[in-house]
Amino acid sequence: MENIARYLMLAGIALFLIGGGVYLAVKFGIPLGRLPGDIRIEGENGGFYFPVTSSILVSVVLTIILNLVERFLK
Repeated sequence: MENIARYLMLAGIALFLIGGGVYLAVKFGIPLGRLPGDIRIEGENGGFYFPVTSSILVSVVLTIILNLVERFLK
């Protein structure tokens, strides 16, 4: 039971950090979701949106952060 509590606390901290990152991105004017390379198709009855460039950028940043955390914990 103690392990579950630890994982829930880590997940909460991770969500807090992600939320803070999104907040700071909006505050500093980083247009996540509206970068060049994001696919947006709008029609009369609906639309399709796939943030390719934003996904790659978030992936690179998270990879760097997780590698730093892993090196710090070893």
